Amino acid sequence: MSDDDFLRVEAHDCPMSSCAAPAGSPCRTGKGKVAIQYHTARFRLAPHLVKTLSVPTPAVRKPGSAWAELPRPTAAGTAPAGHVRIGYARASTTRQSLDTQLDSLQAAGLARIFSEKISTRATSRPELERAVALARELRASGVAVTLVVHEHKRLGRGIELATLAEQLKAGDIGLEFLTGELQGSHDPSGIVFTVLAALSGMEREYIRDRTLEGHESARTRGKTVGGAAVTDDTMLSMAMHLREQNLSLREIASRLVITKGKKKGRHPSAATILRMLRDHDEATAPSASP
Repeated sequence: MSDDDFLRVEAHDCPMSSCAAPAGSPCRTGKGKVAIQYHTARFRLAPHLVKTLSVPTPAVRKPGSAWAELPRPTAAGTAPAGHVRIGYARASTTRQSLDTQLDSLQAAGLARIFSEKISTRATSRPELERAVALARELRASGVAVTLVVHEHKRLGRGIELATLAEQLKAGDIGLEFLTGELQGSHDPSGIVFTVLAALSGMEREYIRDRTLEGHESARTRGKTVGGAAVTDDTMLSMAMHLREQNLSLREIASRLVITKGKKKGRHPSAATILRMLRDHDEATAPSASP
């Protein structure tokens, strides 16, 4: 089976009376959930799937989630009744500015722009999801739609790009970058986008490895890595005393107070207490006999 078989299945209404999912929507269970696979009577309406035993519901349809009717697909061969370009801008942190991206998107004359400040590591990016949902609705109404981004890095890396490509492909939505190495229009299901997702994932791993190597190099030279230390000998002594009372790390942390630095007056985290006690235990452990 090919990756877009589900689109061929969803081109038909489900003939099962217990489902009756309309064209454009996945099959549903009797409990109102998205079915994990399409009903046999439905996928066999697609000629090349007649002898197939099962057709799984793709991840883009979120099998197991609450079922909701999606826009019906436009008739095959129907020319788009216009073209809408939707913009998306993203910054990784609240301290980063979106001004450059927003100015670029506004200068491109877009009909609607979605923006947010959120890390690519976040499992959900609400504004991007809203942009894709609107694009799918407009495309289902017969309008050609393109998602426009200032630069490809604003969309994410690796698996995030691969997931987005699947969503855009399923909705027949185009993609355009206004600047950067990939400036221009692209097919989300094309080889350029696939290679981009792979390379960006490798780039993230490369940056992570270089960062870890830098930390290790700094430690060997006696430099402190990370923020200012919040522990001291007094805190260590108290933590050891509380540990002897069989208190949990969380309980120990709640009874200690940071006495210096920007976090003065706050409680240390349980992870900080764990590292402090572990480092002490390792430093004071007797050497193994030869």
